[in-house]
Order: sequence, then structure tokens, then C-alpha cells
Amino acid sequence: MPLKTLFLNPPSFENFDGGASSRWPATREIESYWYPVWLTYPAGLLEGSRLLDASPHHVSATETIKICKDYEFLVLFTSTIGWKSDQNLALAIKEANPAIRICFVGPPVTTDPDRALNECPALDFICRREFDYSVVEFAQGKPLNEILGISYKLDGKVVHNPDRPQVEDLDAMPWATKIYKRDMDVTRYNVPFLLHPFIALYSTRGCPAQCTFCLWPQTLSGHAWRKRSTDDVAAELAWAKQNFPEVKEFFFDDDTFNIQKARTVELCEKLKPLSLTWSCTSRVTTDYETLKAMRDAGCRLLIVGFESGDPQILKNIKKGATVERARAFAKDCHTLGLAIHGDFVLGLPGETKESIRNTINFAKTLDVETIQVSIAHAFPGTEFYDYAKVNGFIVNAAEMSDEGGHQMAHIEYPGLPVDYILEMVHRFYDEYYFRPKAAFRVIWKAVVNRDLPRLYVEAKSFLKLRSQRNKMVKAARSHQADPPTPVKAGV
Repeated sequence: MPLKTLFLNPPSFENFDGGASSRWPATREIESYWYPVWLTYPAGLLEGSRLLDASPHHVSATETIKICKDYEFLVLFTSTIGWKSDQNLALAIKEANPAIRICFVGPPVTTDPDRALNECPALDFICRREFDYSVVEFAQGKPLNEILGISYKLDGKVVHNPDRPQVEDLDAMPWATKIYKRDMDVTRYNVPFLLHPFIALYSTRGCPAQCTFCLWPQTLSGHAWRKRSTDDVAAELAWAKQNFPEVKEFFFDDDTFNIQKARTVELCEKLKPLSLTWSCTSRVTTDYETLKAMRDAGCRLLIVGFESGDPQILKNIKKGATVERARAFAKDCHTLGLAIHGDFVLGLPGETKESIRNTINFAKTLDVETIQVSIAHAFPGTEFYDYAKVNGFIVNAAEMSDEGGHQMAHIEYPGLPVDYILEMVHRFYDEYYFRPKAAFRVIWKAVVNRDLPRLYVEAKSFLKLRSQRNKMVKAARSHQADPPTPVKAGV
């Protein structure tokens, strides 16, 4: 028998959506959680294991420590924002159960394993990048010095074993949905623009796009695009539909789901007989024929990273897309009746007051169903971070979040102070959602989907955040003579 293993997406700040599939780890102003998909695979490979997703299930740190007393091996998925909290939790767990072996996985330990091991004495080892088989091999008794892709301390010095090749045979991995059924309550997961309850899963790994700010391909999943067979994906969804009759929507949380036309069309042909409602990530380069095949197979909504409406910004971040192509893509989706949740980022390299205005105007012309506006954050391990650091654009370098886990603005360009970017975030939302057409659409969808109570809660949270941001901007400007003040960026 392997070591009795607990896979942990740890408790942290209140409403904190941490690692393990949250590409933007932070405390959410509107409570929402993504599934810990990355942890489901090794959890499914190890007999007798358990996956504990603490935050959405409201399991406290004290309860987590108590649970860990019954386990021999802990695998904790950490994040940049949650790093300090996760260290303290690991120390407390080790104190309560000195025999437990602890491994951290996730972007922070991948990008700086030496720092992780030197800062946290509770760690027995860390895994770099994909960790599925590394942790399984340890649980099954393989010595540390024989396990690829890990780092550990030996006689006070950090040892880095050779890298582990990326997982190629994704069909050999267990189904994430079976671990959801075994260990989790799917009604605890809520994302405002997805139907509730929903289930998220992956059909691929990696992303060949080169976006300079994107955390996952640069630190965890890599740029090599690997895919499950369409038969395997369809079989999992057929099983999930039968075993989760309460679920209203399935979401493909791939880095980029439909990047290959032939594969997407083939999968759609196998999803069509299942009569599912599903959504996915998408790039604007997806053509009309592919979108139509997706719509005909039950696709409802696409999450699209438009990022900016300024052509030069798109070039600066190596987006591999143009404003013109984005407009054509949105038009195709409107024609087909596909909803779009558009993601935009303010403060990317080269940002100016003019480019921000271009992006706001661009978003209004797209007229997508819902939007998310974020302040650019340079996570360690990304090309954006290296650029910002070399050019001295990082302010508040010591902290990326406040005491509540909210991310704080930490990139400032000449002539573009952080308080201005913050002001434009809430102005962006105001100009977009307070248009009669946009406001009516949101309310009408809530009526059709019987989601009015959820809309009420989210609207209250949105208006509260809007008020807080206005106060922050005023406070920052009243102290312009002082050093830059950390400001909550929001997500």
C-alpha cells in the first residue's frame, strides 16, 4: 500500500481562490471558485488518497491541521499570493504530526525551488512543473534521489533532480470528475458567468501561445500542446452527465480548448449525441465553421482573452491576434448565438491613457455578454515579470496582496500612476454595464436561468467594490507626495 496521502488546495484568506486551477489566484470580491483539476490526477492514481479543497468547502486551517493527523503524506498546491499562509500552515501541520511528509507543488516552487526549500523547513521536497507521477512515485516508496522533477535538501544543500518529461499520454490519467464525485460537493463551486452548478475539466494540456503575462504555460503546463483522445473526453462527459444530474453546465478549462480545428470538430461530433450544455476557453483566431460545430454540439459560452483594444499592446504582449480579427470573431459568435465572457487587462507593457481609452471603446463595440477587467500583475516566472523588473516598473515589490488576499496594483509606468489605472478599471465597468442594452441583457439572462438571487448577491458585491475603489483612488491622490500606496486591484 502507498503512503496514506492527502492532496490539499489549502485554506487561506476568506473567499480565496488559490492555486490548483485558478489562473489568477486571489480573494474574490464576488465569492467564486475554480475546481482544483491539477490535483485530481494524482489523487486518482493513488489508492486510499483524498483530495481536500478547503476554501469552497469552508474547511478552516484548524480543521485542516486536525485532518492531516490521519495522513502520512501531504501534497499542497501553493500560489504566489498564498505562499506565506501556506508556509505557516505546513509548519503547523508538521508540529501536529511530525511524521508526515510534506511536498509543495505549483508555480512559486517551480520558479524558485531554492527559496521555497530554504524558507520553509517543513518541506520534505517540492515538485517542479507537472507533478502527477513524481508525487505518486514518492507515495509508492521510490527514494527521493530517483524521482525526476523534484528538488529537496540534503545535508543542508538544495538538490535538483533532472527535469521530468511532460506527460504525453493524457488518456492514461484518471478522470477528474470521478474525484469530484468521491471527494467534493460540486454545488460549492460558483463562477458568475457559468450556469450553477457547473463542472470543470481539461481535454488538453499546455498552450503554444506566447502571451508574456500568462502564468500557467510559463510555469506549470508548458507550451507543448497535448490532447486527450476525443473518445476519452466524450466518455468522461457521458459518465459525468449520468452521475451529476444536478449539473447545468460543463466547462472545458483548458489553456486553449479549440486551438486545433480538426480536433475540435471531431470532438464536437462525439459530444452532440450527449445533448450537453457546455462552455470553454477560446482564442479569437477560431473560425466560423469551428464555432458553428461547437454551437451545434451544445456550446453555450466562450471565455475569450481579448486583453486590449490597442494594436500595439497586443504586439507587446505577443498575443498573436489583432483587433480586426477579434471584431470578426465576436461578430461570428453573435451570429451563431454564442455568448462571450471577455477578459481585459489594464496596465500591460506600453499602456498609456490613450490605449486604455481605446480598450474601453473597443469592448463596447464588441458588446459581449459579460466582461472581467483586471489590473496587470507580473507573476514571477513570466516574461512580463522579467520585463517589469528590469525596467523598474514594479512598485510594492515585497507584497502582491493585502492582508485579505486581494491583489494590489504593483506595476507603474511613467505618466501612468497606479491610482489612475485603478480608477479606469471601475470606469470601464461603469461604462460597459450601465448601458441600457448591457444592463437589460444581464437581468434578462438571470430571469431565464432562474438566477435572480445570485444576480442580487453579485450586484451588491459589485457596487460595494465600486464604492471601495472610488475611496481608494481619492485616498491615493490625496497622498501623491508620498511613496506609491498599495491599492487593491480586484479580480
